[in-house]
Amino acid sequence: MENKFKSFLENKIIIRIEGKNINRFLKRLIKHKVELLDVKYINQNKVDIKIKANDYPKIERLKSIYDISIVDAEGLIKIKALLKINSVLIITFLMGIILLIFLANIIFDIEVIHTNKELRTLLLNELKESGIDRLKLQKSYQDIQKIKKRILEEYKDQIEWLEIEKVGTKYLVRVEERKLSPPIEEIPNRHIVAKKNAVIKKIEAQSGEIVREINDYVKAGDVIISGEIKLYDQVKKVIGAKGKVYGEVWYQTKVTYPLTRRIETPLSNFKKVLVINFLNTRIELFNFKSFKEKKIEVNNIFKNSLLPISLDLEKQQEMKVIEEINTIDEAIAKAAEKGKEKIEERLKEDEYIISQKNLKIDVKNSTIIVEMFYVVYEDITSYQKIENIIENNEE
Repeated sequence: MENKFKSFLENKIIIRIEGKNINRFLKRLIKHKVELLDVKYINQNKVDIKIKANDYPKIERLKSIYDISIVDAEGLIKIKALLKINSVLIITFLMGIILLIFLANIIFDIEVIHTNKELRTLLLNELKESGIDRLKLQKSYQDIQKIKKRILEEYKDQIEWLEIEKVGTKYLVRVEERKLSPPIEEIPNRHIVAKKNAVIKKIEAQSGEIVREINDYVKAGDVIISGEIKLYDQVKKVIGAKGKVYGEVWYQTKVTYPLTRRIETPLSNFKKVLVINFLNTRIELFNFKSFKEKKIEVNNIFKNSLLPISLDLEKQQEMKVIEEINTIDEAIAKAAEKGKEKIEERLKEDEYIISQKNLKIDVKNSTIIVEMFYVVYEDITSYQKIENIIENNEE
C-alpha cells in the first residue's frame, strides 16, 4: 500500500516524440538509462512515452532531429498544476467551509420554555451574563453544566429543575418553577372603604360588619364593611375586615380617530436571512422568496473597520399593509371601539363595562374627536386602618 501511494505521488511526464525511425531513438534512450514507463504508438512517426520527470533533461540533450513536447503529467507535478489553475475556486471553497464551521458554532436563538414571563426573562438575563447569548460562540458541555449549577444554587427558592439543551445553533432551556407555600396572611385591624365614588352593586364580606346596602351611593373613603364589631352601638371588638365590594363607577374620556390611516399588521411568517452589505448594496443570501412588506431586526455578525463590508443576520417578519379610508360614521364607531378597549385594558377579569354613550362629536383636520361616557362595574375595595384599638372587658 505504501509503495502504491509513493508511486502515485512520484513525478512523471508524458512526452510526444515526432520524427523518422522512432524505434532507434527509443533504443538510444534505453541505452542512456532512461526508464520508459509506458510507450504508446500513435503512428510510425509519432509516439507518446511516459518517463520519470528527472529523466526529461537527458531526452532534451539526446533528441537531435526529433521534435519533443510535453503532453501530460502525473504525480505531484500534476497536483500542483491543478492547484495553481483552480486556486481561486479552492480558496473560495475553503473560505466557505470555514464560514460554515464558524456559523455552526454560533448561537442564533435561545428559547426558554415556560409560561411565566418573569421567570423566562430572569433566565435569559442570567444566561447572557454567563456568555450564552445570541450571536455568541456556543459553550462546551462542561461550561453548560457549571452555568446550570450556578443558576440552580442562586435561585433555589424559585427554580426546582433546569435543563439547557443544544439543538443545532439553538439552545432550548426547560425549567420547572418551585412552588413555595404562601405565607399566612396577617390582617391588621381595618375597615373596608370605597376606593372611589360609586353606587354599591355587590358586597362579599368574610369578616367584619356590613354597614351599607346594595344600591347605596358612597364617596371615596366611606366605610362599607366595618372592622368594629358593635353591640347596642357599643364597640365590643376590633378586627381586620376582609372581603370585596363592587360598584357602579363612571368615566368620561376623549378619543380621536383619523378618517384615513395606514395599518401595518404583523403576520405569523418569520424567516432568518443572512445579508451581505457592500457599499450601498444589500445582498440577501438564499432568500428565494422575499416578503413584499416586512419588519426587520438586524444582528451584526461581522463588520470590517477598514472595508465597507458587513455580514448581518436579519430576523424578518411579514407585514400586511392596508390603507384604511373611513366615512365619518365609520370613524365614530371605531373611535367608540378604541375608547372601549382603553377602558377594558385597565379592568380586572371580574370587571366590565355596563354601558357607554357618545356625549360630543367633532371633526377637525380629517380627525374625529369623540367624548364618551362609561358606566363600569368595578372592584371599589380599599382599606382604612383602625388606629385606636378599643378593649372591652365584659362584666
